[in-house]
Amino acid sequence: MQKKVIKNIFWDVDGVLANLNYAYYNFLTKHPKYAPQYRNLKWEDLPTVLPIEPKYGALELKTHPTQGNEMDYDFCHSLEFFTNRPLYDDVLPILKELNDKGYRQFTMSATFDVETKSKFLNKLLAPVTDFLTIKCVQHGKFMHDTAKENMLKSCFEEYGLKAEETVLVDDRIYNQYAAINVGANPVRMRCEFTSDLPQELNWIPEVGSVTEFRDWLLTNTVK
Repeated sequence: MQKKVIKNIFWDVDGVLANLNYAYYNFLTKHPKYAPQYRNLKWEDLPTVLPIEPKYGALELKTHPTQGNEMDYDFCHSLEFFTNRPLYDDVLPILKELNDKGYRQFTMSATFDVETKSKFLNKLLAPVTDFLTIKCVQHGKFMHDTAKENMLKSCFEEYGLKAEETVLVDDRIYNQYAAINVGANPVRMRCEFTSDLPQELNWIPEVGSVTEFRDWLLTNTVK
């Protein structure tokens, strides 16, 4: 089978480059409002508090049965928790390696506050901002939940990229559809809390880290 040509990589940040589950756990167990109920929560029990909905396929504060919207608001407006999402250990060296190999790399993030999230991401990813393009968009600007589909189209036009030469690495299931809808190539990031892809998407490659993605990319595609 002929290998696909891939020149552009779009990284989701939360759950792919940065550990959003870590942020959620600290928020639930240490925020003054929620700690009385969850301070003794075990890491492995996070999905019992935040049930994984099929459209997400990963943990979301919004899925809490009774306080989802309230939790999501409080998290987004508590910078000490909102910005406490460290990069996974292999992220910076792998991004640098892929840059050295000539891949063009982007991150995309939909957020409640573009200025706050942009400042945070530029600080978090400071060692690679000389080549990594960081894009943030306001929630609700486009029709889709995280605006991934529209953001991809906009970037293709702005930077003169070809969709078929682009891969989106994302953990959320509905963003796999966004990649497919714009003609890009989806790759699913997995962690211990992500749920399986639906049957109709079981052809999508899945990886467990950016290192695994690098290995998949160099084995299954050409530059």
